[in-house]
Amino acid sequence: MWTFTSDPEEFAEVAEPFLLGDPVGNTVPLTVLAELRAGRPAKDAFFAWWSAGGRVCGAAFRTPPAPVALTRMPAEAVAPLVEALNGDLPRVVGPVEVTSEVVRQLGEPSRVVSERLYRLGALAVPSVPGRGRLAGPGDFPLMVSWYQAFGDEVGLGEAHDVAERVAQRVAGRELFVWEAGGAPVSLAGLGRAAGGVCRVGPVYTPPSCRRKGYGAAVTAYASEVGLAERCDQVVLFTDLDNPTSNAVYRSIGYVPVSDHAHLAYDGSRRPPAAG
Repeated sequence: MWTFTSDPEEFAEVAEPFLLGDPVGNTVPLTVLAELRAGRPAKDAFFAWWSAGGRVCGAAFRTPPAPVALTRMPAEAVAPLVEALNGDLPRVVGPVEVTSEVVRQLGEPSRVVSERLYRLGALAVPSVPGRGRLAGPGDFPLMVSWYQAFGDEVGLGEAHDVAERVAQRVAGRELFVWEAGGAPVSLAGLGRAAGGVCRVGPVYTPPSCRRKGYGAAVTAYASEVGLAERCDQVVLFTDLDNPTSNAVYRSIGYVPVSDHAHLAYDGSRRPPAAG
């Protein structure tokens, strides 16, 4: 049975123990809860949990403009969720075994982005000229530009105000740069700790600075800061269609955990609303 609420604390009270049972696999919902507790707005958000046999076995939520996010859950929970949402899932993200059930319900999506979740094992710091540092207010215009470029490049850009989001992350000490020749050449974000886990992302290097190891260097630097000062484990997601980034992250010590998918449906592919 699905239970819905618009109150993140009600959701946390019931579902957080389930989420903390796998803090790496549930890095996204746990991070969202941490950000909401820190004051991030959640207008028109919903949160839901699937109960069976008197215990929580799955969760789903949406904090617009982000997609509907799904955790691992029994396959039989997906159809009731789709029905409860009247088939209105224009964008969905979750583990592939769950998103495959969404496809069974809604049909083939108009777009699929396949991702892999990695967890840092033994960090191998690359030897790359330059140094890492925390991004500060003076980096703000460049960070906004790079953040926007990253979203445009991967096709999963954030619909809300990028400048506002970057300002929040700079103030929260969540953005890092790699400098070479006295100038920033690459960016890595490091989310706030949730369940003892920090998530790296985005990682962006402008085209003119690529193939020099800067992305690996800034990722390793942010990961090192996370482990030293903020969390017990560090994770990140990569686009499976980008073999370069997957190889880079493996080279500095990240190991695969699970595969996930972003599904995008246009209006013609969604079924009529139930009822």
